[in-house]
Amino acid sequence: MNALSAAANALSQNPVFGVVATLAAYEIGCWTQRRCRGSPLANPVLISIILIVSGLEICQIPYDTYLTGGRLIQFLLGPATVALALPIYGNAARIRGAAPGILAGVAVGATVACASAVGIAWLLGAPADLLRSIAPKSVTTPIAIGISERINGHPSLTAVLVITSGIIGAMLSGRLYDWIGIRDWEVRGLATGIAAHGIGTAQMLSVNETAGAFAGLAIGLTGLFTAIPLPLVMLLL
Repeated sequence: MNALSAAANALSQNPVFGVVATLAAYEIGCWTQRRCRGSPLANPVLISIILIVSGLEICQIPYDTYLTGGRLIQFLLGPATVALALPIYGNAARIRGAAPGILAGVAVGATVACASAVGIAWLLGAPADLLRSIAPKSVTTPIAIGISERINGHPSLTAVLVITSGIIGAMLSGRLYDWIGIRDWEVRGLATGIAAHGIGTAQMLSVNETAGAFAGLAIGLTGLFTAIPLPLVMLLL
């Protein structure tokens, strides 16, 4: 075990280590999901997190060391979000036809997501800095981190909450839609984009392109709707 730890620590000093480890863990997650016949419960992101955290702990590699190369993956979050414009463009006609409903759904969904999370935390006695960290949790990670910094929250905690809500949404949303009888892929995609942002959108894209397009649109609109008024609201409060 000591030899393994020493070898791993030597390898981890290379900045490429974080990138390779992240991609390898995600590929294992995707393989696992395929073996489970595409079940959303076998979420590749969740599996990747478990593998990476376990590997760092077993090999006694500091997180900061892993992040030296892992920051490249973090940087790619922005371009990956922008790339969602491609399926949106392909479904532009459908989106234009449903524009009023989309705007209303995003406005209500983003408001309820933020207010309910902050309200529950406040009722449970959470301190003010925690409330500020929770407020942007329904926005995709790059935007949420920026909002958290502006309102004096904890960006790292906000990122954890965003990823957690995304994983839960990706795993459970499909079953929830079936249970309450929502069959329309446009509605499914929009709701998933609002509640589960990037991770949920990736799950939707793997199932239906239209749903993925509406989920990607919801990410951008929810981010815009949250990034503008939320700092002003938090300042007033």
